[in-house]
Amino acid sequence: MLMQRIEIEEFLPLRSQMSVFDVRSPAEFADGHIPGAVSLPLFDNEERKIVGTIYKKSGREAAIFEGLGFVGKKMQWYVKEAQKLAPDKKLLIHCWRGGMRSESLAWLLSTAGFDVFVLIGGYKSYRQYIRSSWERPAIIHVVSGKTGSGKTEILHHMQTMGQQVLDLEGLAHHKGSAFGAIGELPQPSNEQFENDLADQWFKLDLSRPVWLEDESHYIGRIFIPEPLFQQKQDGKIFCVEIPHDLRIQRLIKDYASFPKDLLGESIEKIGRRLGGQHVKTAVEAIQQDDFATAIEIVLYYYDKTYAHGLSQKIPSHINYVHCPGADAAENAQWVLKKSLTTTEL
Repeated sequence: MLMQRIEIEEFLPLRSQMSVFDVRSPAEFADGHIPGAVSLPLFDNEERKIVGTIYKKSGREAAIFEGLGFVGKKMQWYVKEAQKLAPDKKLLIHCWRGGMRSESLAWLLSTAGFDVFVLIGGYKSYRQYIRSSWERPAIIHVVSGKTGSGKTEILHHMQTMGQQVLDLEGLAHHKGSAFGAIGELPQPSNEQFENDLADQWFKLDLSRPVWLEDESHYIGRIFIPEPLFQQKQDGKIFCVEIPHDLRIQRLIKDYASFPKDLLGESIEKIGRRLGGQHVKTAVEAIQQDDFATAIEIVLYYYDKTYAHGLSQKIPSHINYVHCPGADAAENAQWVLKKSLTTTEL
């Protein structure tokens, strides 16, 4: 059957029609992979290490010979797995650089009756492609505001209103503060975060505004790609302002149900900035279910951090959105209304 080599620009759209097989080792796949790809490793982690060592010591021919010994035992398994995962017998395949691993498995599967499309340049070409994509100019609108303003929930409501939203915190599995990991799944690798982010980025119409939340360069241990971060820094900023007491109520609702030890550990992460006595008072307040006092102490630090960050923005790009209440759906309407009354940058 068919075996054809294709470029990344053709490869990515075909994912909606065909299964993607990543034939790199399980460890390589775990570090980062094309979203939606299935791991079908030509070599397991130990086999890859052995072949790589032989290649360095004895050269390409010896490494190929050793690899054939591993592959020969599993040829039937590869075909059966492919039949199970791609019953229509059409699939996309790639390795690291579009070399022998993908070519070898593509030959086997095409011989077994599959139409196989091999990515030229492999996963490496995919990574180069997505990194260049952050350079595409976009109309970035940033929802900012002090901690407890409900920025994430506002963005979710804006998405239901038909706005384009890039959920950085959702993709990073982190809420971006010392408390950000609480209640979240483990963070992906930075590489996988970029891959998942690119998948969302490619779906956007960049002639229309793209909304995202104001974040620092790091979200937990995840690093926002520099070109995208710079576009965010240069974008329009909409600062949500809600009454202080309503922010405290929201934060109590969001965090009071979590284990007190976790909350205490999170406060200690910013202990150097809060000061030892404030940390002690806040942790004791949590143990006594006095969450309002603890939050008030923590907000003193975060509000100063927010004010400093805002001072680094371009003043003419800042738009304040005064919201009388804490209802995120209503506040999303206020933000959108404000965006429609401001002039384009």
